Amino acid sequence: MEFKAIVDVKARDAADCAVVGVYEQGDLGVAARQIDAQTGGLIGKLHANGDFAGKVADVLLLPAPAGTAAARLLLVGLGPRAGFGRKQYRKALQAAAQAVGKTGAASATVYLALEDLADLDIGYRARVVAEVFCVNAYKVPDLKTAPKPKASKLHRVSVATDTARAARAATDGLTAGEAIGSGIALARDLGNLPPNVCTPTYLGNRALQLAKEWPSIKAKAIGEAGIRALKMGAFLAVTQGSEQPPRLIVCEYRGAKRSVAPICLVGKGITFDSGGISLKDPPAMDEMKFDMCGAATVLGALRAVAELKLPINLVVVIASCENMPSGTAVKPADIVTTMSGQTVEILNTDAEGRLVLCDAITYARRFKPAAVIDVATLTGACIIALGHHFSGLMSNDDALAAELAAAGVRADDRAWTLPIGDEYVEQLKSNFADIANVGGREGGACTAASFLWKFAKDLNWAHLDIAGTAWLSGSQKGSTGRPVPLLVDFLINRAGAK
Repeated sequence: MEFKAIVDVKARDAADCAVVGVYEQGDLGVAARQIDAQTGGLIGKLHANGDFAGKVADVLLLPAPAGTAAARLLLVGLGPRAGFGRKQYRKALQAAAQAVGKTGAASATVYLALEDLADLDIGYRARVVAEVFCVNAYKVPDLKTAPKPKASKLHRVSVATDTARAARAATDGLTAGEAIGSGIALARDLGNLPPNVCTPTYLGNRALQLAKEWPSIKAKAIGEAGIRALKMGAFLAVTQGSEQPPRLIVCEYRGAKRSVAPICLVGKGITFDSGGISLKDPPAMDEMKFDMCGAATVLGALRAVAELKLPINLVVVIASCENMPSGTAVKPADIVTTMSGQTVEILNTDAEGRLVLCDAITYARRFKPAAVIDVATLTGACIIALGHHFSGLMSNDDALAAELAAAGVRADDRAWTLPIGDEYVEQLKSNFADIANVGGREGGACTAASFLWKFAKDLNWAHLDIAGTAWLSGSQKGSTGRPVPLLVDFLINRAGAK
């Protein structure tokens, strides 16, 4: 989809659809006032007649009245002017993108960025426009044999601004939003594929393909022999019950001098998690194809960074395998030696994510990273704690945690800080090894993160538990692409700070 910024405060752009905002109580937005004046008070009459109340995300499509250049006029409710902010703006845009996509419009000009949004500059407003329209255009890569529904004709979206300077800032915002949208689409595609397609080998090949598409990325996919040579005993324990070979996927993006320490994103890539010998209950086990969404999101973030050509160095490390039950599978009470040399007693084979991640975090040390952020669908306990609204955020660095939390707020992809510490490590004591891989039900998300903390000592490290945010269940089942927006916002701001 093509995005551009234009200077057109009066809704005169000859697009197929003009998108204008209306507040409640008949309070018209900037462009709506202009159109109302041009059409003899049409919008005001619609409100007075009760045909359009202006509630958040209300939409009303009208044939363009005389005096406007657009072929269609879409009114979008903004809610009360006094409460208009980040959430309402995004909701209004989501409603607009869905409504325009259902029409025959090939182009649309969005005037909502002209509205007064305190502390949200035009670049941010434009970024959200591009991101929302990209996300709305996404189609699940299904394998249905029925004829596919016709795709939306919409291929160009413009954002109206009031000055040439604002148009330049909006152009930068649109570029960022489009890159984030592309990263989300990649993450969703990978997450939505069936596990017999998206195997560790497939995931590794997709990373190699990404490197071919973007010359700034170098990638390699290390097989089982290489993983064994690295002495990743915890990673190998998880994969030993599956016939699918594992992959350690390593991607490097260089956008800054080699002397600049990279940010390292570590992704959990369990392409199917049966629970192993500690077998999961059958209901919703099909959703365990989403257990590689941590890997998918770090690849999505990498793609966005390459598209934006950010002046930053980034390393992505993914530990990918299946967790399956078989005669060769790891058993409860088995003890393995990790890449770090620490030993782990495996009390529950369904707590496998922390096993592959601890070795991946140790591997990341060789890059001397400025920060390590692991992303994983790690614990059901995080869903109990935070529901499906916030990702869990744990860190041994308060400043890094604050950066990530702030990025989540800006990106509307929020994370909530949960504690880690020696108190939780106490729950992981083992009579037979340095540490156990589970510590009881109490504080499950915190004990899992504290397990990883043991392997991240002296690193600037953070952990994002996305078990509650990476996918949706029920009739809307599918990957969400979270937390690609959070990660890319964090990296954009890190790049700007250099």
